[in-house]
Amino acid sequence: MASPPNTFSYGSVSSTNSMMDAIASYRRAQYYPSSNVQSSNLLEDGVEDNSSESALSESDGISQQQSCHSAPRAEGNVISVMDQENSVDPSAWAIPVAHHGRSDTDNIRATPGHSSLVETCPLLNNPQGHLDAPGLVSSSSGQFTAEGHLLNRSASSIHQTNAQGTHEGRSTYGQTLFNCIAVLLGIGMLSEPLAFSYAGWFLGTLLLAVFGYVTCYTAKFLAHEMSEDPRLRSYADIARKAFGPRSSVLTNTLFLLEMFSLSVALITLSADSLYSVWPAYSANTYKVSFLSILVPMSFASLSSLSYTSLLGIFSTLLVAVVILIDGFSKPDSPGSLWNPAPTSFTPGGFGQVGIAFGLFMAGLSGHVVIPSLARDMVDPSQFDRMANWAFAVTTVIYTVIGFIGYLMFGSNVSDEISRNLLETSGYNSTLNKLAMWLLVITPLSKYALSTRPLNIILESIFGLDPGSGLVEGGSRKTSPTTRIRRSRELFIALERILVPVMSITVSILVPQFSTLMAFLGSFSAFVICVIGPILAKIAMTGECCRFDSVVLAVSSILAIWGTVSAFWTA
Repeated sequence: MASPPNTFSYGSVSSTNSMMDAIASYRRAQYYPSSNVQSSNLLEDGVEDNSSESALSESDGISQQQSCHSAPRAEGNVISVMDQENSVDPSAWAIPVAHHGRSDTDNIRATPGHSSLVETCPLLNNPQGHLDAPGLVSSSSGQFTAEGHLLNRSASSIHQTNAQGTHEGRSTYGQTLFNCIAVLLGIGMLSEPLAFSYAGWFLGTLLLAVFGYVTCYTAKFLAHEMSEDPRLRSYADIARKAFGPRSSVLTNTLFLLEMFSLSVALITLSADSLYSVWPAYSANTYKVSFLSILVPMSFASLSSLSYTSLLGIFSTLLVAVVILIDGFSKPDSPGSLWNPAPTSFTPGGFGQVGIAFGLFMAGLSGHVVIPSLARDMVDPSQFDRMANWAFAVTTVIYTVIGFIGYLMFGSNVSDEISRNLLETSGYNSTLNKLAMWLLVITPLSKYALSTRPLNIILESIFGLDPGSGLVEGGSRKTSPTTRIRRSRELFIALERILVPVMSITVSILVPQFSTLMAFLGSFSAFVICVIGPILAKIAMTGECCRFDSVVLAVSSILAIWGTVSAFWTA
């Protein structure tokens, strides 16, 4: 009998490798929010001192020998790079900028046990290029500095290269589609029935369809802009190119508000779910007790936190399935699809419609991450098709959940439909409690990952990022003094403790989940996902077509309307 050929792939091994590649791709997607923030001195033009973590464990497929002696290969494995947050060696914090006239690989310091990385210098690192870079000068050491600060770059600027020095994505079409849907599907799904209750059947369906189309349109623009300019690595880079270096202040402020609002919503959802399944104590008591979990997780590395996020997509899909099962399993109202509750075809009052704008929009906000997903695709030319499917699937899921929840509970639907499921008799209590416990655990597990960009921005503003204090008089110090290092570590610890304390405080003061989600959608999502990209397109092309002008005008009105309504009901 002839032996099998050497190229034969056994199904189990191939399936295992595909699964590992998919997990690696999903974990990379969890890093993008942290790498998109511009961790710089926000008050100085041209300074960009990023300290966001860019660490993925070596166990994901890249050996130390490969990392030290050869360029990493784009085979879907997770890249092993430095975890700047966990590094105690200040020399590992700075990534030198490539000298002109020399290859990139000659200028990047290799770190034992890690992949060789190439600094691609988006927007700032090429003062002699097409874009202005005020304040950048070349030091005697050959590194570009900006007003006395060492110019460092974060993970958003570092990309994988092949032997020819060109960029290669690592995620397939299917992996990117899954990641994009996972980014879009989230806790906003729980408020879709309430949004339909406020907007009515006609306006609610119209709004969700239009919002899905418009956000898909702006996501494609961001991805196309990144593909046309290889220096762009993130949403923040696109903003810098469109509006100049001073836009970093506004961009980071928007990111900060969005991430903080999301952190508050996660705490509120977890406490409300815990109170529903175990009402031994008040929801506020549970929120305070969460400090014992959130504070330690705030110090965990991104590498470990990226695994916990896998629970989020699983719990979201499970809740959707439970809603369907409950609706069809109960024969009588309330909570039955066989005997629907009274509903309305027309919208509610002025404030309710404004909140509906935000609730619908909150579920479609993923534009901080989506451009980076396009950059990570093996074949970026498929992004448009992928985006069409991702936004279509997400919009359909939100519409179905909204329809079903509204039919089941009508105007009595809660701002978290999961609470209605547990409070209504006649359902499978075991299945509903399982879903509720997942809604208790999942927000807590995602909290640290969601607030890491917030930590990065605050640490940069207060000069606590690793690059701070390493430059004196234009020359780089070999290492900070022990006193400076300990003081910085102390203040970082204090900052990472205060962030969950502030999140819990705001959650206690503003306990309405729908209000938080409405603000996320009306203010953050409209500005970051619609208004910002349209303005960037106009600034970079110098043209404003009729469609863009209509979208810009209408979205601005809806954003103001929804934000005022969210604050009015707070």
